[in-house]
Amino acid sequence: MHTSVALLLELGVILAVLSVLGTLARRFALSPIPLYLLAGLSLGEGGIAPVPAAGEFVQIGASIGVVLLLLALGLEFSITEFTASLRRHVPSAAVDLVLNAVPGAVAGWLLGLDAVGVLALAGATYISSSGIIARLLGDLRRLGNRETPAVLSVLVLEDFAMAAYLPLLAVLASGGTWWQAALGVLVAVGAVLAAFIASYRWGHHLGRLLSHPDSEQLMLRVLGMTLIVAALAEFVHVSAAIGAFLVGLALTGEIADRARAVLTPLRDLFAAAFFLAIGLSVSPEELLPLLPAAFALAAVTAVTKLVTGRYAASRDGVGRRGRLRAGTALIARGEFSIVIIGLLGAQYDKLGPLVAAYVFVLAVAGPLITRLTGAPPSRAPLRERADATG
Repeated sequence: MHTSVALLLELGVILAVLSVLGTLARRFALSPIPLYLLAGLSLGEGGIAPVPAAGEFVQIGASIGVVLLLLALGLEFSITEFTASLRRHVPSAAVDLVLNAVPGAVAGWLLGLDAVGVLALAGATYISSSGIIARLLGDLRRLGNRETPAVLSVLVLEDFAMAAYLPLLAVLASGGTWWQAALGVLVAVGAVLAAFIASYRWGHHLGRLLSHPDSEQLMLRVLGMTLIVAALAEFVHVSAAIGAFLVGLALTGEIADRARAVLTPLRDLFAAAFFLAIGLSVSPEELLPLLPAAFALAAVTAVTKLVTGRYAASRDGVGRRGRLRAGTALIARGEFSIVIIGLLGAQYDKLGPLVAAYVFVLAVAGPLITRLTGAPPSRAPLRERADATG
């Protein structure tokens, strides 16, 4: 088997650079996410040190990374408690949609886009980054905080909304009819509901199926099942992250604890690839001219996400500082916004760089704002949420 020297060298350099950046971030008690994003920008096309041989590997690793991030997040909660939280936060989802989709729609209208372009930009400003936020909550030790279930409920309800939105946008962008779009939406929403009901009613059987005393076997079983479910989710135009999250929710007790232990190193490795890939997807030459417009749109939608998070946390009776933490946690945009633009045709080629610049600004600024506002990170055990600060 022939091994590419360039691939090995570039991956080795990338991992060494990420190690240095991660160490630097930890020294200042910051999340390494912004530094990983900036590293991706410098290594991408037009950057100071492009990595053409490693680019495809990083993109594949990024897809696995977001799946593992959401699986690990699901392992922290039970399906019963999370279902109750989802029901309580349906009004939060409505507030989230109105506050965060409208600025994108208005911006699209001001730019003279047609209905499909306006719909695409509205979606790009609406959806937060589940991958970035999942890692951020872990980095800042906030998975056990009282506001975290509200944040996760908003994220999952956004992903549910994407199950209807993405098929609709894909059909309309390709020139399809409204009835074809409606059919795609029905199939996707039906698949999400079926998966959630199955996880709620029969998820405990999954734990018995995957359980094994050998750690290697446990890792292979859990990871294999997660990737299969994620692939099925993508097949019906639902987020792979939702599939992974549901698998995590279905696993409880000892198997959840052991799964976290064996999967954490893999999660961290592929999560780094995920953040790196976001930076690689942005060209510095296209980014710089659009930064003023991106900053303006980012400023507006950072405030609207802050309001969304505060409202959602208030429904759980969280205190003032906790509401602020919830709001800042939702600011980051990422993978979904880029996917949305990827569904559009060549006639929207000017919209792609704007959204890329917008995503990059909030992907970097969101974690920094989250860390620098609110109370210091909680050091309470993850499952002792009742004792966490409000």
